[in-house]
Amino acid sequence: MQGGGARGAYSSGTAPKSPPDGHHGGMAGLEGIEQPRGHSRAAAARWSPAVEDEQALKAIELFGNPTEAEVPLPSRPESAATARRLAQVVVLRTWRLSPKLAEDAVLLVSELVGNAVRHTGARVFGLRMRRRTGWIRVEVRDPSRGLPCLMPVQELDVSGRGLFLVDKLSDRWGVDLLPRGKTTWFEMRVADR
Repeated sequence: MQGGGARGAYSSGTAPKSPPDGHHGGMAGLEGIEQPRGHSRAAAARWSPAVEDEQALKAIELFGNPTEAEVPLPSRPESAATARRLAQVVVLRTWRLSPKLAEDAVLLVSELVGNAVRHTGARVFGLRMRRRTGWIRVEVRDPSRGLPCLMPVQELDVSGRGLFLVDKLSDRWGVDLLPRGKTTWFEMRVADR
């Protein structure tokens, strides 16, 4: 990417609060870990869903299956790892889709969860995953009605890339306002067998 693009931010007065350690940005759940330079999305995440993970299966046992019902998770940075594991096991084991699709879906789940944790002030957010012919859909619900918006992003920016990644890697995404809060979602095309 040369020059600019777009980055995510929240509108309606929901500017992010500075964490007590003063650290700003980073990928959801990977705060404090230096991100590698380069163009590989897999390297940027430093976590590969292609490797099956016992913790992913344990996450389904502990928290529930997001394909059957919305899974409530505490609004803490460490919940991004749980959400990634849930997405990993659903995409690879339940839906039996490709590791590449799993990699992208897990990265985007991490970004939506990171936004919910950092920008909404919620105590809990919900994760839901759905599949229909030719598509998968991932939803993150939170009680804030502050809308995320795509903002310009520069090549060397180290934060604010969440919605930019969602916009680039998903086939479509959006926000549905609810009577109390909103659902931010993305959809990806899949090849049905």
